[in-house]
Amino acid sequence: MAASVVKSGGDGGGRGRRRRGKSAAMSEINVTPFVDVMLVLLIIFMVAAPMLTVGVPVQLPQTAAGALPTEQEEPLTITIMADGRIAIQTTEVADGEMVPRLTAIAAERTSKKVFLRADGSVPYERVAQVMGALNAGGFNEIGLVTEGEGPSFGIGAASNPGSDGG
Repeated sequence: MAASVVKSGGDGGGRGRRRRGKSAAMSEINVTPFVDVMLVLLIIFMVAAPMLTVGVPVQLPQTAAGALPTEQEEPLTITIMADGRIAIQTTEVADGEMVPRLTAIAAERTSKKVFLRADGSVPYERVAQVMGALNAGGFNEIGLVTEGEGPSFGIGAASNPGSDGG
């Protein structure tokens, strides 16, 4: 990109000056519109990013999902039995005692990860209530324990051509 200089004739001063018009090329790059667009995109992504996160990662019973990685600390396991009773590890707990016990356990543990096991006949409402109690007790990383060999819904159908997906 070169700038052109046009000499003015007429007054005989011999001094050259730049003339901005149709015949003169512009030698500067205006980056203001570029910066404006980038700032708008930055704001859009900053606003949209929190909306993309999911509150609770869940895995429903009987899935083709892989196992969660193990940690140094023994994972806390909550079990919802078929009749709706709840057990922390192997100790049965009443509904009113659950949040205080979870709060006490959370204070002693370094990991906020908990595994939730629920019988397949338990209503979803009960599972959601227990998940809310877990969150209130300080455990915000909840993994639902499932049995393997569930319906694949097309996952790995190419490797198992005899599968009907259900």
